[in-house]
Amino acid sequence: MVSQIKLGDIAVDVILKDIKNVHLSVYPPTGRVRISAPKRMSIDTIRAFAISKLDWIKRQQTNLRAQERETPREYVERESHFVWGGRYLLTLSESDEPPAIELRHSRLLLRVRPRTNENRRQALVEAWYREQLKEAVPPLLLRWQPQLGVRVERFFVQRMKTRWGSCNPTARTIRLNTELAKKPNECLEFVLLHEMIHLIEPTHGPRFLALMDRFMPAWRETRSLLNRLPARHEQWLY
Repeated sequence: MVSQIKLGDIAVDVILKDIKNVHLSVYPPTGRVRISAPKRMSIDTIRAFAISKLDWIKRQQTNLRAQERETPREYVERESHFVWGGRYLLTLSESDEPPAIELRHSRLLLRVRPRTNENRRQALVEAWYREQLKEAVPPLLLRWQPQLGVRVERFFVQRMKTRWGSCNPTARTIRLNTELAKKPNECLEFVLLHEMIHLIEPTHGPRFLALMDRFMPAWRETRSLLNRLPARHEQWLY
């Protein structure tokens, strides 16, 4: 069931679900606010919770509206693309050989068959980003699983419109946004650790924060870096 409450000029969508804890989210690009709450919780209690978070909501809305957004990519010659935080200029070549992508100095070399259209070029580049991420994650899992005392049964890499990562504590699986392959390596490690800690503590409460502080003391600086970097127009802050 979806309803709405008003906090001055801020509208808050409220969704009652079969969950144990309250979850507050602020969506881009306009800063739309949503609260997911347990079905047993009264609307007055939810309103009081929202009021207590009003300063935080306003800060998130300000940050979202100020965040730089990427212009749509067209996958044409000399267009800028980012890989692990570095900026590369796209160089196109046509050949009857199978498509391929290679990084060379400051260039992202994309070999395609003659008359390959923009949609196909985009699909090739996005598939390449997925592979970069798939190769980068296993060494990080090997590092962090013994330290945290958890095991990730499976991880998935996909384009995600709403978040950098997600976790299913029951299935012990993690999903990661392919956009992370464009960001500095430490951003991927931060997001992966964030989701792995959710296998221990599913909420963002004091225990979660204490675990983040223990295992990655500078995580707030990395989160700030991630959220300052140019993002797709639909991206949420993490």
